[in-house]
Amino acid sequence: MAYTEEQVFAKVQDCFVEALGVDDDEVTLDATVIDDLGAESLDFLDIVFRLERAFDIKIPRGDTENQVQEAMGEDAYEVDGVLTELALEKLKAVMPEVPEEEVQLGLKTKDIVKLFRVATFHNICLKLLREKGELS
Repeated sequence: MAYTEEQVFAKVQDCFVEALGVDDDEVTLDATVIDDLGAESLDFLDIVFRLERAFDIKIPRGDTENQVQEAMGEDAYEVDGVLTELALEKLKAVMPEVPEEEVQLGLKTKDIVKLFRVATFHNICLKLLREKGELS
C-alpha cells in the first residue's frame, strides 16, 4: 500500500491518541511528546509499538542518538553528560523539526528525549515507508 503524507500523519495521530489518551486535536506535528502530551518513558515504547504495527515497519531503538553518534565518527559526542557543539549541530540535522533555540550549548544527553515532537515520529515513519517504496 502506498501512503500519502496526510495518511501517514492521520495514523501517527491515532497511535498517539490511543497510547496517551489525548484528544486528536492535541496531537499536532509541533506538539512535544513529553511536555505537551504528557508522555512518560514507557509511553514511548507503546507509541513505537503502535506505529510499527500500523505501518508494518521496524523503528530502531535509540535511532536519533545513534544517527548523531555515527555522523560524528571519532569526535566527542558528549562531555560529562553534556552534548558537544559538534553533537548539537548533528542533532539539528537529524531532528530538523526541533526549533533551533532548543538545541543549544548545555543540552544534556538525557534531555534529548524532551525534544521529541509528534513530527519526530512522523518523519521516522515517512523515512521508513519511503525506503519500503510505500510513500506516494
